[in-house]
Amino acid sequence: MHEACGVFGVYAPGEDIARLTYFALFALQHRGQESAGIATTDGRRIDVFARMGLVSQVFDEEALGKLGGKIAIGHNRYSTRGSSNITNVQPIIVGKEPDILAIAHNGNITNAEPLYRELTDKGYTFKTATDTEVAANLILSSPEKDIVDKIRYAVRRLQGAYSMVVMTKDTLYGVRDPLGVRPLCLGTIDNGNGEKYVIASETCALNHIGAKVLREIEPGEIVAINESGIKSYYEESEKKALCIFEYIYFSRPDSIIKDRLLYKTRYAMGAGLAEEHPVDADMVIGVPDSATAAGFGYAAKSGIPVAEGLIKNRYMGRTFIAPDQRIRELGVKVKFNPLQEILEGKRIVLVDDSIVRGTTTPQVIKLLRKSGAKEVHMRICAPPICFPCYLGVDMANRWELIAAQKTIPEIRDFIGADSLGYLSLEGLIKAVDLPKEEFCLACFTGDYPMPVQLSMDKLALESACPRKRVLLKK
Repeated sequence: MHEACGVFGVYAPGEDIARLTYFALFALQHRGQESAGIATTDGRRIDVFARMGLVSQVFDEEALGKLGGKIAIGHNRYSTRGSSNITNVQPIIVGKEPDILAIAHNGNITNAEPLYRELTDKGYTFKTATDTEVAANLILSSPEKDIVDKIRYAVRRLQGAYSMVVMTKDTLYGVRDPLGVRPLCLGTIDNGNGEKYVIASETCALNHIGAKVLREIEPGEIVAINESGIKSYYEESEKKALCIFEYIYFSRPDSIIKDRLLYKTRYAMGAGLAEEHPVDADMVIGVPDSATAAGFGYAAKSGIPVAEGLIKNRYMGRTFIAPDQRIRELGVKVKFNPLQEILEGKRIVLVDDSIVRGTTTPQVIKLLRKSGAKEVHMRICAPPICFPCYLGVDMANRWELIAAQKTIPEIRDFIGADSLGYLSLEGLIKAVDLPKEEFCLACFTGDYPMPVQLSMDKLALESACPRKRVLLKK
């Protein structure tokens, strides 16, 4: 499963905003590993430094030393709209003096293509092939005079998922779509030297820089932060649709969403699996790191000892970055090393967060069997994924989703497990302990919170522009 992006913003006159943003992006690295960038302003100009690669690869002391001021925004990218190349890195600077802004975005704007055509017809030019630039130009195209009203104009016209940080020369804005599909939180740096605020995709980023979490930015809320303080503006929505996979997989287990520590939620998912799908076994293994907490929950509820039977190489990177399936399968072997002395002759309960295409799971099970595991019973912390996501998760087409093509017994045979159990939708909602109506569950049910274009192409904006096609070929 491919992750959403990470965004961060800070208003902190007198602080080293570039390094604060660097460490926050480091904490959000799990949300995107393709590129990273930071934009800053000192009130007179906006500077940006963004490159392909991980945060630690993109920035060094020299790069950070050139970025200063009182406001910064940052971004970690996993591409859900626009290909993975230097042209599409964020943050991006859009507009001309005096109407200039920088923007970074997490999500997927589903009506980006018609808005792109509308804006190009009006004479707006595009340097990237991202829906982020569509959103930025939509803000600038607004007939309103005030920047907040311009953003509100864009919010009313944008469809889909977007948590954004926007920066002008004097103000930081946090924007969350009316459905609240992606998380966004607000915090403060309390050092007794004036009001300083931060905005981030997850609370873990605030913890890493010593910021205090104030609250979540609400669905449909626009937060404006400048020397006058902080103000909020709202676009009301009757429907809420937070992505349930923020609880299952995307967000770090030490983050908090809706007052729920995600580690505890994932622990409860594992306990729910033990209730719904018990089995006689000798040990429980949670696939590291995303299912570690669920593995502990399964073990505690079932009474089966938990063990660390798979050691993860945390410096290897995500296997989905690999360019083809053969290399991806090799990547699984490099990513996990089984402990043969622990596994040999044992009946294993293997707990994982999800099965999407069904390409990685068989390789993990093979590793366990080659190391002497007598039985492998697969337990999944989510219901079967039968429908693709169009709201910021580059998951798969429906024909690639194994649960859309096979029955559970067929999936069990395909992955090579002795048994297979998925957590029910009811069990998942019970573990999260929030009303079902607050979530987007479309990948399980096919019931999308808004009309979606079922044949969306992440490269559509590139194919619409001859210049972008040339860049792709290069």
